Amino acid sequence: MKQIISRQLLENPRLLSHFMEQSYWIKQLNRHLDSWKDFNKQMKILYKERSTDKINSAIDGIEMLSSLIDATK
Repeated sequence: MKQIISRQLLENPRLLSHFMEQSYWIKQLNRHLDSWKDFNKQMKILYKERSTDKINSAIDGIEMLSSLIDATK
């Protein structure tokens, strides 16, 4: 595995955790370095780090606040 990938794994605990949990990525990344983007994308989906997930989380928080305000009226 390239040093760049191993360094990025060690710097980001979520990437490392996902790497350890999904052991098939070891073989995949050793054979095809271009699959790094797929690995990163799958990790973001798993940990809900995509921008759409963040927006949905913010909307859910706003809806919860508005329902609490309506309930206290």
